[in-house]
Amino acid sequence: MRRAENLPRAAAPFLGFAMLLRHHAFAIAPEQATSFMQAVTLLGPRSMNDIREAALATLAPSPDHREEFETHFRSYFYGDANPSIEGEEDDETRIKEDRGAREEEHGPAREEKGGELSSALEQLSNRDFQRDGDGLGAFGRKLASALPARRSFRTIRTRSRGTLDLRRSLSEIVSADGDIPSPLLRRRQLVPRKLLLLIDVSGSMKLHTANYVKLAHAAVQGANRAEVFTFGTRLTRITSALRIRDRDQALARAAALVDDWDGGTRMGPTLLAFLSVPRFSAFARGAAVVILSDALERGDHSDLETAIRRLSARAFRLSLATPLAGDPRFHPATAALRAILPLLDDLVDGSSVKSLSDVILSLARPAPAAETIWKRVA
Repeated sequence: MRRAENLPRAAAPFLGFAMLLRHHAFAIAPEQATSFMQAVTLLGPRSMNDIREAALATLAPSPDHREEFETHFRSYFYGDANPSIEGEEDDETRIKEDRGAREEEHGPAREEKGGELSSALEQLSNRDFQRDGDGLGAFGRKLASALPARRSFRTIRTRSRGTLDLRRSLSEIVSADGDIPSPLLRRRQLVPRKLLLLIDVSGSMKLHTANYVKLAHAAVQGANRAEVFTFGTRLTRITSALRIRDRDQALARAAALVDDWDGGTRMGPTLLAFLSVPRFSAFARGAAVVILSDALERGDHSDLETAIRRLSARAFRLSLATPLAGDPRFHPATAALRAILPLLDDLVDGSSVKSLSDVILSLARPAPAAETIWKRVA
């Protein structure tokens, strides 16, 4: 993209707006920025609305980012220092990376009534993990071979059931002075899919989060491509901390990273914040995604439903493991669970390390959709 100082002075603000959108993770190609400036030239423009229409037509923000686009437009061209989005309140979901103390404020989080055991109020605290023997070593050793597999575009040599390796076959024919040997074959390699664990650390999950993080450590140690995030009122990536081989050190590092242990819950907004960061959203693409939460969303569950719908579209398999399912009398009766049930592949028991380990180790096995299973139970 051309730099602003190499352009006519009148064109610099329009290039600056395109660069602003790129800075905020909008997919703006250099050709689009050029088309935007050309469109403004053709339109005159006679009003700010002409500039806005030119930007919409050429920069083409997706429907999911339209509201954010409008906010940046008002901020950039109208000088609105604190642009607001309709329906937005003061609470924000913070995103924290495990590689440092940098935080980003991202997206609205609404505080509403509902959810007897949950709260949207932010309460920051830390956590100490107790040492115990929980047998997670066996889980970690089995995990790599138990995860669902996909066909890679990389190929490997095979003796049967493959496609002809023409290059090697011709080389063998030349080496054999024209004799035709047995055909040499290659096939696409099978590789394990990514595993993404999203752990609810809100107050209503206090009895289970320690076991969940210990299991996540075993998963990161056992799988080549596992990612772990915690969410409550904030979103925190703890994968790097859990890559430390010594579990006590890894858990201590993770405990220091997460600020919202046993606090409030904003499940919908934090999952939307996860999806709004392109690098994080890419972790879910084609992955086996397991959400460890009771899904006690407060009040309006539209954000949660939107987030689960988008996760379901990206993931190979989307599972919700809730400790509530450990009760034989459990049935997904809350409005939030009923809304997201058709979008889930699994709604399973997450009340113990053993049940959760069994769930993760069985992700490669086909199973009826969650809605079908729970309709039978009803």
